[in-house]
Amino acid sequence: MPAEPVAPPNRPRAGSGGPHTRKAQTRGILVIVVLVLAAALSYKKATQHSFFDLKIYLSALRWWDAGNPLYDYMQPDFLQGWLYFTYPPLTALLLRPFAAIPGPHALGITAGIFTLLTAAAVVVTTWWLVIPIADRRGWPRWMAMGIAVPLAFAVESTRETITFGQINMLLVVLVLADLLIALPRGSRWTGVGIGLATALKLYPGIFIVYLLATRRWRAAATAAGTAAAVTLLVAVFTPGESWRFWTRELWNTGRTGSRPDQPGNQSLYGLLCRLTVPGRPERWLWLALVLAVVVFGLWRAARAALAGDELAGLTLTGLVGAVANQITWPHHIYWFIPAVLVLVDAGLRQPGDPPAGPQDPPAGPAAAGSRRRRWWLIIAIIAYAGSVYGVVSFHKWGTALVRTADPGSFLLRNLCVLLALALLVALPIRRALPAATRRTAATGSTADTSATGSTADTSATGGTADTSATGGTPGRSGMLGPRDSDTADVEDGAVLRTDRPR
Repeated sequence: MPAEPVAPPNRPRAGSGGPHTRKAQTRGILVIVVLVLAAALSYKKATQHSFFDLKIYLSALRWWDAGNPLYDYMQPDFLQGWLYFTYPPLTALLLRPFAAIPGPHALGITAGIFTLLTAAAVVVTTWWLVIPIADRRGWPRWMAMGIAVPLAFAVESTRETITFGQINMLLVVLVLADLLIALPRGSRWTGVGIGLATALKLYPGIFIVYLLATRRWRAAATAAGTAAAVTLLVAVFTPGESWRFWTRELWNTGRTGSRPDQPGNQSLYGLLCRLTVPGRPERWLWLALVLAVVVFGLWRAARAALAGDELAGLTLTGLVGAVANQITWPHHIYWFIPAVLVLVDAGLRQPGDPPAGPQDPPAGPAAAGSRRRRWWLIIAIIAYAGSVYGVVSFHKWGTALVRTADPGSFLLRNLCVLLALALLVALPIRRALPAATRRTAATGSTADTSATGSTADTSATGGTADTSATGGTPGRSGMLGPRDSDTADVEDGAVLRTDRPR
């Protein structure tokens, strides 16, 4: 059944913060000020990259403008040996105007534009992630955003994106616009953003696989078609560079880094290289592990989408891409931010959910649900702390070939990839609310949901979402709601708009 246009419980008026006292508002402002200062301090104390990657882009594009082949550009590097322009021709065309900025302040102007665009992208994507949760829980929007934005800026992936002068947040905006904005509205343009992101930097192509795994055939075809059409259009203007990139340079993995063992490479392949350096891991072993991660991760992502939890589904997909890629720099792993939000939202007590009291037995469903929520909050704290500390921001690893030899070194040198693997297993999946319960939730009344027989998957060992009693399809309702407390580790009363395959 299609979702009914009902208002979620406890949702305040647009722009309203609800009945909050002046004292509570003052405390909220103080918390926001402290978080902003802490985020700024993290930038001051972290490694300063001085827009290193942006300088390479501009140098390569000026080389190209001078009449040289774009992919012949190379510059020496103390760690990697040689550095190259590694992006598809579309990215080169989009960045080319920046290389034409004249004068000695060209780098400063370009870096300023990149930083402002990245900051705007962080704010916009944080709004998309946080506001639905804040509205459902009755939190003031200004306070929710005031807390969430500096927390997002403090994460290593954001710091590295800004200080290297990277374009990753543009890709995140395109992917989230597709999956959190266009898809829930049933837009025929769903997939265009993912297709453009894939044509710009390849690794967002994992989300095309996600669309296929969730049986969004039309959106998957749109994404693949967009990527192909844009690539062919660019080839009309850059035939030589396009032919060379797609037939030669794409397959030359050495161009992205001759030292995959360095801690900056937070992929599964990087982890294995650090265990085997100065040699390389057996390719069959790496491929077998990657296949297992991809199958398991996308299986969980598909279950999340079918259960109505699009945010968990896309987060799991992003983590799969980070782990499976041969080279994954810390600025690629944006997906810790939505993962922490999912964990926090699932871990907090839901509106209208009575806390476990003395009358509840320790082994009862209410107490068990409370314990599960505490564990999700603990995992959220660990994941956020790890994503802020990161791997390269506060360590000077040097250039020596050093094999991982002890548990402490293994943890520090592989922190992000280990967190990603743990989240692929532990990230909770929240299920959609059946239609009958949606109506009662909207009116504030109670209803027995046991007739639906639905359960929710919260980990790799969770159950399956079952809506046979209602005749519906998981994920169609667009809402998450009250759980069967004896079986379902889900967050209650959530509003997640999702769209089934068309």
